[in-house]
Amino acid sequence: MAAARDEASSFMAYFPPEIEDSVIAMTNLEADRRRPAIDGWKPMGRVEFRAYVGLLVLAGVYRSRGEACESLWDAESGRSVFRATMPLKTFRAYSSALRFDDRETRRARRGEGGGGVSDSYDKLAPIRAVWDEWCARLPAMYRPGPEVTVDERLVPFRGRCPFRQYMPSKPARYGIKIWVACDAHSSYAWKMQVYTGKPDKRGPPEKHLATRVVVDLTEGLSPGRNVTCDNFFTSRELADRLCRERGHTVLGTLRSNRPEIPRELRCVKGRAVGSVESVVLGGSAGRGGGGRRGPDTIILSYVAKKNKNVLLLTTAPRYHHHHHRSGPEPRPSRRISNSISSSNRSSGSNRSSAKPPLVLHYNPTKGGVDNLDKVVSTYSCRRKTCRWPVALFHNMVDVAAYNAFVLWREIHPDWMAGKLNKRRLFLERLGKALARPMLEARALARGGGRGGGGRVAARGTTAEADGADADERDARAASNATPRDSSPVKRRRCRVCPRSKDVKTKILCHECRVHVCTHCAVTYCPNCAASSRTAVPQTPPTP
Repeated sequence: MAAARDEASSFMAYFPPEIEDSVIAMTNLEADRRRPAIDGWKPMGRVEFRAYVGLLVLAGVYRSRGEACESLWDAESGRSVFRATMPLKTFRAYSSALRFDDRETRRARRGEGGGGVSDSYDKLAPIRAVWDEWCARLPAMYRPGPEVTVDERLVPFRGRCPFRQYMPSKPARYGIKIWVACDAHSSYAWKMQVYTGKPDKRGPPEKHLATRVVVDLTEGLSPGRNVTCDNFFTSRELADRLCRERGHTVLGTLRSNRPEIPRELRCVKGRAVGSVESVVLGGSAGRGGGGRRGPDTIILSYVAKKNKNVLLLTTAPRYHHHHHRSGPEPRPSRRISNSISSSNRSSGSNRSSAKPPLVLHYNPTKGGVDNLDKVVSTYSCRRKTCRWPVALFHNMVDVAAYNAFVLWREIHPDWMAGKLNKRRLFLERLGKALARPMLEARALARGGGRGGGGRVAARGTTAEADGADADERDARAASNATPRDSSPVKRRRCRVCPRSKDVKTKILCHECRVHVCTHCAVTYCPNCAASSRTAVPQTPPTP
């Protein structure tokens, strides 16, 4: 919290100097090895790295994820902050040379030593050092609330990747799968883990993968949290391990083929819509019989639709008062420690549409990771790339920007009170703050070359920093061509340029009042303009 003094510092807390220097060193090393040299390349430093990331953030703010770089830097339709910060060739050079490791030592770090694939084969070696350092910063900056959500995310990517996954239920379908633990209320990404698949394709699949993932993601989490997950993760084994090793409770949906579900709860034939049946399974003994007894587990079957039930499991003690357990289960098995309790909520009363408390608890806490996916994709900075480490780096920038916004909102709860677009304003200020040092350096360099460095430095604005800025030229020309009633001029397509170019401008012809861009307009001095006006009178074109 102390590191979040402003928008830029709250974001850079996730990219400490170790990460910055590592990325800068590897990028410069890659550029030095290129033969021929990269067109427009300039050695990258911390100022250039932050400016590059700032422009990525601004491109996401302006919803320009799929827009070509030429359009962002265009003098007519682009944004002046991109041209004022760095040339288009430099931005492309940084994107081309961006690296996170030394490719000449990658084989050794992957563990490809003798011809076969060893047990320590690391598929994430091209970005492992940066990824691990970045992930270590996530839990150090925030303490989650009492509700934590564990789920998977899919970073869109369709290029070549040794662990690319196909998930038809996700919008992108193809990409990099990431396990995430986040706060259920704020969707702060507290811990992340990339799924790289099996080390050996010919080897057997990993057993108890779901349990291992949840245990790893909750490591370091203070006891007393409730972990909500879906039916891929939820099991009685996971509930026992989290209670014994972490001191957490579990709430999640169950698949109907789990062995711990009694047969009576699976059956839905003849049950009314809204009916609820539940059972309490006594805690099992620890491994070897010497450990403490596991928690009592409640399994609930709720008929939400006709012939369709929802199965949920929880170890939260708050729901035990609805059940009366007769005694602990003597050994880990499917024996039921008490009789099944049932209730019918569809008896024609006002409670026909009521849901059991377990379902009402699960619904608002299940979507923490899904909400993180939604807010990150809204202003995502990802650009088109064929290299999966770059796609993963773009996702790191997106998640860090959202986490920084959560921190800023926690520290300043009254910031932008009443605004509905707080996150967009935060990201816009963040991108401009990251790009400002390089923008001011270019403004000083240009001002010093024209003998007016002090004037430019005093004002420090983006439009004055770029002497050839086309937006300012348009504004000056539009102000000269605007009629005396000073009515606002809307941007429209140039009447001279071909329609296929779609060139927009605010400049109006002084006589016929049609839109014309700076490339098509003709400049006159006052004397020549007056003489031409008296010699050849102009008539407005017929519509």
